[in-house]
Amino acid sequence: MAVNPNEDTEFNDALRQYGIIPPKETTPPIPSPPSSPKLQDILDDLTPEELRELGEDVTDEDLGRSIEAHRRQRVAQERLHQKRARFGRVYPIGRDDYTREVTEASKINDNDDEEEEEKGTGVICFLYKDGIPRSDRTFEHIRSLASRYPHSKFVSIVGNKCIADLPDSRIPMLIIYRKGEIRNQLIAWGADRERQLEELEALLLLCGALNPPLHGPLGEQRSHSDEDSEEDDDDPSSRMRSAAASTNARAPKNIRGRKKKDDSDSEFEFDM
Repeated sequence: MAVNPNEDTEFNDALRQYGIIPPKETTPPIPSPPSSPKLQDILDDLTPEELRELGEDVTDEDLGRSIEAHRRQRVAQERLHQKRARFGRVYPIGRDDYTREVTEASKINDNDDEEEEEKGTGVICFLYKDGIPRSDRTFEHIRSLASRYPHSKFVSIVGNKCIADLPDSRIPMLIIYRKGEIRNQLIAWGADRERQLEELEALLLLCGALNPPLHGPLGEQRSHSDEDSEEDDDDPSSRMRSAAASTNARAPKNIRGRKKKDDSDSEFEFDM
């Protein structure tokens, strides 16, 4: 009697058990479809403003209440984060304050940082002169960023009161510190073309002067007292790449005293 080894019968099972016919081929398991994202995960990825808009669009009352509760919790968390921050505005300083308010301040670790590694504090020193349009415009950007990133310290000083004989052509100047070291230096920011707030924001994030915002891409993090501010639709990654590619920033080794006469783009150095 011919035996069909592919038949699923008790007789064939007995033959397979004794190795008379080969084992039955197993059907590969059908992979289960990926699980749908949980509502909590979706809500966690949204800004408070996006949560508000989503809550207005849903028709299910229970879901709307859940979204609103999540939004309120998010706002409360961000306000607590803001409250713990040490700064939040631009602090004017004098030349004699530089070492204490800039260099030494950048060595202090953020008390709200839960990570074990001490990162110090990002300190941005802004050298300006009133009446120079690009300097006045950049000062507005500095004030906005100081409010938006209260865990970083922004200080300002008139350029020639910080560096003697600093020419107007080098204004505005930004010197960026962290952990007692200069991370970057921007000279004559905006002299080549009008610079946008997002360009400066992206650059300061890239060089480590700013802690990344809690939620939302660049340009969307606003002060927590203003939840209805306008959204920025530009692609943050594009702005970041653009700022990194076109900036006049350089990372000098130190700042100690006099300008090098043989290099028009040299860093200024001074002793404090």
